[in-house]
Amino acid sequence: MEIKATKIDSANAKVEATIKNEDIEKRSEKIAKNLAKTLDIPGFRKGKVPVAVVKQRYGDKIAQDAEGEAVREVLDKSIEELGVDKNAILGEPRFTKYEKGDEAIVMEFEIGLRPEIDLEGYEELVPKYEEPEVSDEEVQKRLEELAEAMAQFVENPKRRVAKEGDLVVIDFKGTLEDGKEIEGGSAEGFELRLGSGQFIPGFEEQVVGMKKGETKTIEVTFPEDYPNKELAGKPAKFEVTLHAIKEKEKLEINDELAKKMLPQNPDATVDVLKEEIKKQLKSEKLSKLYNEELKPKLVEALVEKYEFDLPKNIVEQEIDVQLNQRAQQMSQEEIKELQENSEKLEELKKEIEPEAKKSVKATFIVDALAKKEGIDVSDQEVIQTIYYEAMQMGRNPQEILEAYQKQGLLPAIKMAMIEDRLLTHLLNKKNQKEEANA
Repeated sequence: MEIKATKIDSANAKVEATIKNEDIEKRSEKIAKNLAKTLDIPGFRKGKVPVAVVKQRYGDKIAQDAEGEAVREVLDKSIEELGVDKNAILGEPRFTKYEKGDEAIVMEFEIGLRPEIDLEGYEELVPKYEEPEVSDEEVQKRLEELAEAMAQFVENPKRRVAKEGDLVVIDFKGTLEDGKEIEGGSAEGFELRLGSGQFIPGFEEQVVGMKKGETKTIEVTFPEDYPNKELAGKPAKFEVTLHAIKEKEKLEINDELAKKMLPQNPDATVDVLKEEIKKQLKSEKLSKLYNEELKPKLVEALVEKYEFDLPKNIVEQEIDVQLNQRAQQMSQEEIKELQENSEKLEELKKEIEPEAKKSVKATFIVDALAKKEGIDVSDQEVIQTIYYEAMQMGRNPQEILEAYQKQGLLPAIKMAMIEDRLLTHLLNKKNQKEEANA
């Protein structure tokens, strides 16, 4: 076994190796002997199967295992020769040559190494910003919105005609043109918020103006893209009876309302409530400022400041990821053209490469900074985040988690969470430092 390992740069190494066929044969012999001790083949006592029989039955598999074992040894010895830690190896080796000859296997491959980054001066790159202000008008508007959200719908005996925004109680029964009743198209005592868009287009608009106790035939047409294909695009009639009209009560903004909104504070007043709303609005503005302006600006500054070599295999992985993302936006004809035209595919990869390098570079910087600042995200936190977001979307959390695991997305989700936490930490630290010096 001959091995020559050399560093191309600080993040990439090249290995040239030759494995003689007699080495593979020796390994195959050893594997076959070990198998002979454990195999249970009819006609032979267990552990007494002749090696020749094992080779005859499992020769190809044994040869593959022997070859794989030899390649792994080449990789291990290459790492020793390079004088790097195994943990510094990133991704899979990238083979540029693998030729099986009459006497030996000749191979060449490249290894990706974790870059070492000098992060001196990163705190100077954290952008300065002014704390967002919250006006009295913004506080009052949010207070009125909260009061509106808390208000209940109550029946007004004086109201006889339904208008948009009302909550009406109706019975309805739907039929198609041929008189066939629509399955699931009937209900009694159904509460409908007019203007909510809960029903198909045209239905709620025709309920507006109906009087309490009135029965009316409403004619509509199901949309062409309606989920139930049997109803899509078909005209229908609904016999509707309006039983009650409810409108939102007007809540007076006073200390009693404040106590309801702040149940944890029995001494709450409108002024106390306004202060809480002001804090919330400020937090929302700060979060928006962080996420939409400051964080992208900080990442851009970090990527621009630090120069270091990138492992080619990781860059190629990122190119493939971004290529797949592009493909999702392409037509079948465009995808087919790329599959059939290798030159066009290479052109697209070259186009993607600068952005892919930038993304990989940012990932390494964030990873190094997170370690330096002691920022981490546990696997349990990742799972909790996935569960929370799944429930927010009304999806089954366990199904979403299993789908992410199957697609291998958990490391990327964890890295995104670490990045978010790190950048927030750096911005908060900068803010606190400036406040202390003010």
